[in-house]
Amino acid sequence: MSIIYGKDFLVGYLFDILLRIVLVGLFIELEKAEPFTRIIHEDELWLYKKPRTESYVPTTILWPLVFTMPVIIIFCVFLVYKDKTDIYQAILAVTLALGFNGVITDIIKLIVGRPRPDFFWRCFPDGQTNPDFKCNGNPVVIKDGKKSFPSGHSSFAFTSFGFIALYIAGKLHTFSLGKGQLWKLFAFVLPICIALLIALSRTFDYHHHWQGSIIGYFLAYMCYRYYYPPLDSQVCHKPYAALNQIQLENTRNKNEQIKWI
Repeated sequence: MSIIYGKDFLVGYLFDILLRIVLVGLFIELEKAEPFTRIIHEDELWLYKKPRTESYVPTTILWPLVFTMPVIIIFCVFLVYKDKTDIYQAILAVTLALGFNGVITDIIKLIVGRPRPDFFWRCFPDGQTNPDFKCNGNPVVIKDGKKSFPSGHSSFAFTSFGFIALYIAGKLHTFSLGKGQLWKLFAFVLPICIALLIALSRTFDYHHHWQGSIIGYFLAYMCYRYYYPPLDSQVCHKPYAALNQIQLENTRNKNEQIKWI
């Protein structure tokens, strides 16, 4: 099944590309912005005195996982079904989810300005405070230390792997025709577990809080459902674009039959 490439499709295609470019540009600019500086009272310093540690899942591992795994899964599905419409719609869905997640996560980070659990040691590397509580650490490290909520690791992990879980469940009919087949449920749960481990690792290394997971999965679900039917549908394996095309062709065939009567 393929899409008819008319004027409306080309306009929509250009808008899709432009929107994603804008989201990437916004994300890059927001990453450079200065977050809100919260007042930390002396009696709450203990909340931010967790030891500084290396990330269990550094960004050098996170970004390849987040951006390549959905593409790999989508491509593998394409090799099986050879559906060009599906691969196009799936790429649109996951890139939209990741783009929205990056922008929304960063906006919340900048507005909230919640210090990381290890912020004290970022602010005062020698462990010695001063009367006006003015940080004397590395400005870049201090700036990053004000971006604890929500966790970018958690939100991106649940956006990416959450989409993978939904996409696999749709293709396998896990919650419709495939009910009662445990391996299909396992295929859905496994990506969620990977995202959960990444999110939990941010609490172990004292870099983040876990709440970004909710944002990430919500955006993954929203964008998936924009392009695909609900998972309990008997046609959940087909994107709406393909279903609309089938309906359009059926309508044309009926009209042609009427003409011949």
